Amino acid sequence: MKIIRAEKMGFCFGVKKAIDTCYDISKENIKKYILGMVVHNKDVVKEMESIGFEIIEEENILNGNNPLKENDSIIIRAHGTTKEIIDILHSKNINIIDATCVFVKKIKEILIEQEKKGDYILFIGDKNHPEVKGIISFGKNVTVFKDLNELSNFELNPNISYTILTQTTLNKDNFFKIKDFLEKKYKNIKIFDRICGATSERQEATKKLAKISDIIFIVGDEKSSNSKKLLEVAKTYNKNSFLIQNENELDLELLKNKEIIGITAGASTPEKIIKNIETKIRGNFDV
Repeated sequence: MKIIRAEKMGFCFGVKKAIDTCYDISKENIKKYILGMVVHNKDVVKEMESIGFEIIEEENILNGNNPLKENDSIIIRAHGTTKEIIDILHSKNINIIDATCVFVKKIKEILIEQEKKGDYILFIGDKNHPEVKGIISFGKNVTVFKDLNELSNFELNPNISYTILTQTTLNKDNFFKIKDFLEKKYKNIKIFDRICGATSERQEATKKLAKISDIIFIVGDEKSSNSKKLLEVAKTYNKNSFLIQNENELDLELLKNKEIIGITAGASTPEKIIKNIETKIRGNFDV
């Protein structure tokens, strides 16, 4: 048996920055808060709580049911948040420490800029995901589509100028399908490719690994959009593809009679979780 890691996997720049920000703030003798899951990984959230952070959900900001007081500090998670939340925090003189991913910030800036130019925004992504909710909250004329199928059923007005934006973790192959479809049919659309570079690299590495593995594990949280996208990519090339949170979810029965075990990980997955999984495999099989 052989364990092979994907060439690109694990923490991305934005996630590392957000977590490093938390560790830096944890050293200060103040009440420490994080808005929601700093990144989409339950193990990371538990780690943040263990070093003194209290997690406050957005709904608690909106309904006023939270312990925040004037001059308290709160870290905005890597996925960002909505304009309404930011406005409430500012109105209460809360110190905002913004750990929003730079790619997410850039998409928000483009949205605001293109709307000022008069464009209508068409956004491709999961409308229930915090990143998407946050970005589109800064717009006035935005319609969200989950995929090409939904978008193709939308009737575009030839007299309106449109801008296409996407979630940072959108499957790159799906993006190109959308791009090709729109460019062949319409001339009144600007298409911005702001899919995270780390996301693209990880998807390509997962595709490559899935093709040569007998079984492949994607290590990540079920709430992690990029981890679920890696699973989607892997399943396209290998039916034995599984998403697991940590070593406790590793089913050793699946490894029987397998020679090449592929392992990749979402952008919010710490190295120690990956190592724990590899250790469990080595402890039960001749690797």
